[in-house]
Amino acid sequence: MPREFTPKVVTANALIEGDVVYLTADDRWSRDLSEAEVLTDEADADLRLLQAQARAGEIVGAYLADVRPAPTGPEPTHFREDFRRKGPSNLFHGKQAEGLSRA
Repeated sequence: MPREFTPKVVTANALIEGDVVYLTADDRWSRDLSEAEVLTDEADADLRLLQAQARAGEIVGAYLADVRPAPTGPEPTHFREDFRRKGPSNLFHGKQAEGLSRA
């Protein structure tokens, strides 16, 4: 029996900066998961993924990531996606450096 389709977003990495990006409903790439288009239909998700993969001049590694609805927008259902959106794991680098002082 096939698995039930669950909500997804299209995610990739920005070609130049390498940042994690999400495809929005108006065809922009956003670095903010809360702006991502949540896809609830499998055929629509497959089409959006193909459209994203055709934009090789902007992104690399596009794929569908599982999400769940939350009051502030979609939230990842897998730790890998949560880890990716937080940025590099070394201190004082990227998104994790925000709010840290370098005394």
